[in-house]
Amino acid sequence: MRAMGIDIGTTTISIILLEGKSGELLGSRTIPHQAFIEGMHSFNRVQNPEKLYRLTMEGASELAAKYGKPDSIGFTGQMHGVLYVNKEGKAVTPLYTWQDESGNEKMDGGSTYAEVLRKKVGTAATGYGMTTHFFLCHNNEIPEDAAWMTTISDYIAMRFCNRRRPILAGDMAASWGCFDLENREFLKEKLEAAGVRTDCLPELCKGHEIIGKSVAGGLEGIPVMVSLGDNQASFIGSVRNLRDTVLLNIGTGSQVSYGTGTFYGTEGYIELRPCTKDSYILAGSSLCGGRAYAMLEQFYRQISEMSGKNPAENSLYEIMEKQARAYMEKAGLDSAWKIRTTFSGTRTDPTERGSISNIGIENFTPGSMTVGMLWGILKELYGMYQEMCRMTGDKAINLVGSGNGIRRNSLMQELAEKMFGMKLSIPKCQEEAAFGAALHSLVSAGLAESLQQVQSIIQYI
Repeated sequence: MRAMGIDIGTTTISIILLEGKSGELLGSRTIPHQAFIEGMHSFNRVQNPEKLYRLTMEGASELAAKYGKPDSIGFTGQMHGVLYVNKEGKAVTPLYTWQDESGNEKMDGGSTYAEVLRKKVGTAATGYGMTTHFFLCHNNEIPEDAAWMTTISDYIAMRFCNRRRPILAGDMAASWGCFDLENREFLKEKLEAAGVRTDCLPELCKGHEIIGKSVAGGLEGIPVMVSLGDNQASFIGSVRNLRDTVLLNIGTGSQVSYGTGTFYGTEGYIELRPCTKDSYILAGSSLCGGRAYAMLEQFYRQISEMSGKNPAENSLYEIMEKQARAYMEKAGLDSAWKIRTTFSGTRTDPTERGSISNIGIENFTPGSMTVGMLWGILKELYGMYQEMCRMTGDKAINLVGSGNGIRRNSLMQELAEKMFGMKLSIPKCQEEAAFGAALHSLVSAGLAESLQQVQSIIQYI
């Protein structure tokens, strides 16, 4: 029994093939897709969906040819983004990614598109699919032959099955915003009252169902599951229990996720996201997160290059960790710089910026700055987790870390354990979202009894 998981990320496509009983990773592919293209406006962040489909099909076919065909295929991918397809199911626009900034543009009254939509309808933020859709509707930028909206991973899943009309599960649909989380449906009446086109909204399904069977690429006849959101897939592929574990995902951005079986009305920086049919994820997202540490590395790299040195690709990260450890041994954690890492703003306030304090003569060192940056990244996430605990009245008993930002940084791992007061586990499979999609596809295809059963095979380092 084998399962394939496919993750359509912002910069790479990750494909894995696993053995469904043991969790053994049989093979994997990571494909840098370089799919970004020039948009109509300077604030657009768009990608070529046909290139993403072609690379995905090629990668999946190669993996199956080398290691054997899977018995099910699960999809996941970048959330919030939107593209439009015609009645034949083919893309007629680029993918407007989660990084698209059209929602920050000002309308006639001076407010941004995101602000207006949030006031008139509900949850909306720059980069959310419905906010982008609002901008495109208002500016007549949707092609005449556009029949339906979809996400990139759902688009590729439907192309695998030669399906014409897209179908979305609640987690992906909710990532667009303007969604009734309790009833799991779009707020159509409010959207229409705000002048937003709703006839192109996709069909919704209650869970993560099989939407068809693959028809090409040596994968013919294999059941294909409707896409999971990448947050949900990473959560499912990283934790053995959805209800007692907090997950830190630190990559380019960062998220803290905590599962619950109860519906909560949320606002501000904590989101409630659908997960499975009977569960939700409380999620808090940092827009900068791991990128903050990469920014610091680039800062040090520029100084090195100014002095005539050209450090190796990963050498500075090693030096940064050594300096940070040496500083902590000498002066302690509390004396380091205090850094607020909201350098890219927040979901609720994109204009907010970071700050640095607690700088003195005695701690004006690179090591102190590095410690402060690591602690600041984690502190932003921990504050969100504390709010989740306040809302639910519960606390997690397990801590798991995923994403290269924390996976490759042993000092960050140690600081996370100190801040959260729990031992940190790291999943053995580095492609956590693809792994989660593969696991769930076994359940959707009827090859496993339950999600809890397949999650029990997750292995930690």
